[in-house]
Order: sequence, then structure tokens, then C-alpha cells
Amino acid sequence: MSELTAVRLYFPLSARAKGKHFWHRLTTPGLGHHLLRAAKLAHIQQAVMLTVTSGYLPGEKLQHDHFEGRPAKLPQCIELVDTESKLRRFLHDHKADLEGVRAVLYRCELPLQP
Repeated sequence: MSELTAVRLYFPLSARAKGKHFWHRLTTPGLGHHLLRAAKLAHIQQAVMLTVTSGYLPGEKLQHDHFEGRPAKLPQCIELVDTESKLRRFLHDHKADLEGVRAVLYRCELPLQP
């Protein structure tokens, strides 16, 4: 049985990271890029930002990506893959940035080897 677990984080495209120091507050990065950098620093095995072309978050209208501009409420998804304990620690360490983010955690199962 595999020890791998995945967590998917869903949030609007317009979501911003919390400013932790002076310059960070002036130019707050997008939440997606901030979480990818944080995952790399935390040595998470795999982190992927998935492209969403259409969708909606709870309580919002259906949004579609458009070549003239992306709607602020368009969902964005970051998937992290590692052990469950490491992912839970990452979520705990970054809980201030994850306010309003929907997190879905699931175990990964690989085919049994002969």
C-alpha cells in the first residue's frame, strides 16, 4: 500500500497571500504562486497548479476563462502530493493563508505489485 496522499486546494484566482513583512504587504503575491513556493521550501514531493478553464466555487456563479481577461472568481487549484503527516503539517503551518480555501485530502492508491 502506498504512503502517498494528495491534497487539492481550491480558491478564487484573485486570492492573495497574507503579508508577513513590510515589502510583502506592499506587493502581496497571488495565493497560488505563494503556496507553490512554500511547498518547495517545505520539501513537498510534488506541487502542481492546475489550469481551470471553467467552474465555480461554493456560493458563486459559473465562471469561464476568456481570452480577453480572466474573471477574479475563476477557481484555481493547487495539488500537493506527499505523505499525509507532511501535508497536514504544511496545512497547519500555512493556515493563515488558507482562510476561505477549500481543501480536499485523499489517499493515493497504486496498483499492487506482483
